Amino acid sequence: MNSLQATLDAFKAELESGGPPYNVPASVVEAMHRCTAELRSSGQAERAMKVGDRAPTFKLKDSEGNVVSSSALLAKGPLIVSFYRGVWCPYCNIELRALQAALPEYEKLGASIVAISPQTQPNSRRAARENGLTFPILSDTKGEVGAAFGLKFKLPGYLAKHYKNAKIDLPRFNDDPEWTLPMPARYVIGQSGTILYAEINADYTRRPEPEELLPALKKAANVSTRQALADLLSASQS
Repeated sequence: MNSLQATLDAFKAELESGGPPYNVPASVVEAMHRCTAELRSSGQAERAMKVGDRAPTFKLKDSEGNVVSSSALLAKGPLIVSFYRGVWCPYCNIELRALQAALPEYEKLGASIVAISPQTQPNSRRAARENGLTFPILSDTKGEVGAAFGLKFKLPGYLAKHYKNAKIDLPRFNDDPEWTLPMPARYVIGQSGTILYAEINADYTRRPEPEELLPALKKAANVSTRQALADLLSASQS
């Protein structure tokens, strides 16, 4: 079975070849590469939330309109948060399917997972349906939570023009007039609210393997077990 990155690399090679079925012009590929290079050189990825930081809390609606609270999820165990661009992004959909396949391993360690995108709830429902997801996709209205994590950036006009031509109308997908997106990122947040794992990349074609989260989740599980034993001992002595 191919790794997630190998699958992404194969898709990228096909997409950027200029041939069918995508027939992407060289000018569009050049614009995408230029935007990635500029975002990388800006240093924004290095300034985003990192391991050891206290994660921003959030309350966002899932695809069915239910409010999902990070605090409530953390009360049950560690939390995996995956920021992604939207249902229109094939790289994101490939990653979501990989995370779904890894979900049983995460749940064995007591973890929950949510995906966060600035897209509207109907687009999140579509993403969940088309990718066979059982974990929630949360709508980050105006990208506020992405901004709190340091991930939100504005698409340059030269790339927005190509997106429009390709019918990727971000204001319509996100119900937001601003052409903004989050950098793809993946976090593991411990029950204390501290970030235990963080992977942010200015290059949206690069995503960490799902199993890279397991050491942080195992560490979180061990901490939770030790705390539970300490609480049990304290209760027995009182």
